[in-house]
Amino acid sequence: MTNWSGRQVLVTGAGGFIGSHLVEQLVRRGSDVRALVHYNSRSDWGNLEHLPDDIKASVEVAAGDIRDPFGVRRAVAGREVVFHLAALIGIPYSYVAPQTYVETNVTGTLNVLEAVRSEGVERMVHTSTSETYGTATYTPIDEEHPLQGQSPYSASKIGADKMAESYFRSFATPVVTVRPFNTFGPRQSLRAVIPTIVTQALSGTVVRLGSLSPVRDFTYVTDTARAFIAAADSDAALGEPLNAGNGLGITVGDLARMILDLMGSDATLEADEERIRPDASEVFELLADASRLRDLTGWQPEVTLREGLTRTIEWLERNLAATKPHLYTV
Repeated sequence: MTNWSGRQVLVTGAGGFIGSHLVEQLVRRGSDVRALVHYNSRSDWGNLEHLPDDIKASVEVAAGDIRDPFGVRRAVAGREVVFHLAALIGIPYSYVAPQTYVETNVTGTLNVLEAVRSEGVERMVHTSTSETYGTATYTPIDEEHPLQGQSPYSASKIGADKMAESYFRSFATPVVTVRPFNTFGPRQSLRAVIPTIVTQALSGTVVRLGSLSPVRDFTYVTDTARAFIAAADSDAALGEPLNAGNGLGITVGDLARMILDLMGSDATLEADEERIRPDASEVFELLADASRLRDLTGWQPEVTLREGLTRTIEWLERNLAATKPHLYTV
């Protein structure tokens, strides 16, 4: 394992869910972390605001926009390693604003790749998503599985992945792609199913969801963050997409019942038509084959689903007042 102490690191999308956990792990390993967050006039750093004060004080926060190539190049300058997590990720919102997804996810990734190439960065880790596989033609899904754009979001991430691949092949840019399956844990927005279930159960007697039949493979966020660091450490991973997942599937319905059981809640589940994806856009099964990541890096998930859910429930109980569980967040 590479010694991360003193390494000059940039994390884009640092104010996001996974990004904030990655920043925290890197700081704890002694890295000099620059965190790129989306500019706003409130100086709001997103989920970095939830970091312990000593961690937050050790981070250099830069506000900007991943769509601005000049600001991206300034953020990349002087960094040895770049973790690129900045993206628009909500699938339902991609039905509403598809051009924004292309500008952020495809053009934004191009901006990072070009800055990494121009500045001579030693390693870039690009973030993909299991949604790029679409509905599985076989499971568990390995990295050879065909890619399928079943939503504007997944199509934009396929485009971003292919830009990363093209820079590796065309310019030998030292980039590796990490493709997380469903990540969960503290600080996740209500766009995701687990915090949606928990906060609705905490604030009422009915949990409204879309389809209960899709199967998902959930990984606790600290394990996903470790996968990013492990990928950055591996020379053998360069140019490769690497799945990060547990390889354990559960339906949304069974997941919801597990959460309600852990909470001791008697809330009922109810289908909500507004939350159901278009038929041809729903991805019915995502189950990871992460053997390539394990073989190349030695990474293994450490937190079980039940333990991760317990930690997530406890965090949401403490922070319920900051959420809006009565709204459907797209």
